Amino acid sequence: MKRILPIIIISLIVSLTSYSQSGGTTGYQFLQQPISARIAALGSNVASIDDNDVNLGFVNPSLINPEMDNSMALNYINFFTGTNYSSLQYGKSFEKVGSFLGTLQYMDYGKIDYADENGNLAGTFGAYDMAFTIGWGRQLDSSFSIGAAAKIIYSSYESYNSFGMAVDVAGTYRAKSGMTMSLVARNMGLQMSTYYPGASRDPLPFSLQYALSHRLEHVPIRFSFVYDHIEKWNLTVDDPLNPSNGFDPITGEPQYKKGFSKFGDQLLRHITLGAELYIGKNLILRGGYNYQRRQEMKIEDRMAMVGFSWGFGVRIYKFRINYSRVTYSLAGSPNYLTVAFDLNSFMKK
Repeated sequence: MKRILPIIIISLIVSLTSYSQSGGTTGYQFLQQPISARIAALGSNVASIDDNDVNLGFVNPSLINPEMDNSMALNYINFFTGTNYSSLQYGKSFEKVGSFLGTLQYMDYGKIDYADENGNLAGTFGAYDMAFTIGWGRQLDSSFSIGAAAKIIYSSYESYNSFGMAVDVAGTYRAKSGMTMSLVARNMGLQMSTYYPGASRDPLPFSLQYALSHRLEHVPIRFSFVYDHIEKWNLTVDDPLNPSNGFDPITGEPQYKKGFSKFGDQLLRHITLGAELYIGKNLILRGGYNYQRRQEMKIEDRMAMVGFSWGFGVRIYKFRINYSRVTYSLAGSPNYLTVAFDLNSFMKK
């Protein structure tokens, strides 16, 4: 039965692909932001590394385990133009029912100017998004684990407010070789109340992910791979003013990829790659590449490092400190900072 149950869970996840929505047309977009410095450094999309990181337990609830008991993490992200994103996680385990993880997310967009139809300023207003998540995970045997999470979402822009609810479902398989594979369905839910009466409900940013990670046996390197949005093949945005392949230099007409070139472009938009290099016990170097971000944020004649990310993690005393930078565009690179620790380590034995 223990072997059959994970297969049933995974089949249910696959059947939920009917929740899929087009990119850029969903509400509560902050739910798609990488929550920690480590995740951001690995391409902003990682879901199968099984090493008791509570931030990864948030992304993939089937990774929540008893080793996270009394573990905490604080995350802070300095985005553009005064936007700040912070989160707090705490894990607790119970022998009979499984392990739990609570997460509070808060994105503050700062002060925004009021202006009338003529552009005359009339003060400022605030805007923010927040969510509270309770995740649960349980190990079925040495190879399989399952997990689920429930989210309460609240959004406030000036006097306009919205409330929503969502769930995540996940399953993870651990091979004897050390490879870990996960399937995660994220943000299945509903906008319960809209920003103003009579407005249509925005769909949530659903995604179905397959993730794989493997730490090499004789080399201190771990690789991660994510195939995102299994439920949808075409992740491009049809914009004739900014085609993904530029403009014809003679006619000035927009150009579009065709044939194998188009297939390769579509395939790579689903894939995120990351790697960690372990230097001793207290230092980790990280890097990642997100092709989808590079295609969406690039400037044709100045590609630079858009889509790439890097970071490091250090252990100082009883704290694990992670830092990363992500190149979104030439306009700038946000800074990500995470401080994680185990409260049990501070308690006297």
